[in-house]
Amino acid sequence: VQLQASGGGLVQAGGSLKLSCSASRRTLKSYSMGWYRQAPGTQRELVAEITLAGTTYYSESVKGRFTISRDISENTLWLQMDSLKPEDTAVYYCNTSPRYGASLLRWGQGTQVTVSS
Repeated sequence: VQLQASGGGLVQAGGSLKLSCSASRRTLKSYSMGWYRQAPGTQRELVAEITLAGTTYYSESVKGRFTISRDISENTLWLQMDSLKPEDTAVYYCNTSPRYGASLLRWGQGTQVTVSS
């Protein structure tokens, strides 16, 4: 199973980016999925989740600014990020959500998001 995130870049504070994660259709149909991020010197944190039923959850730090979605027909998980802040700077990854006990899959390539002030 390969998970590959893309769409990151350099953006000014207040700007937007939309990240995408390529995953297999089997993965997206079998697991609740999540977006994680890791800033230098910190642990990887889960910031957004979407269940198989389509219910979404967000960490307090991104609630109201980020939107997670998926398109199974395109084998893609999305993360729309609006009103970006410098503290959102991190490498972003996708993987399964732990909410219902699923094990993490092998970490794939992340995508760097840098927000300048």
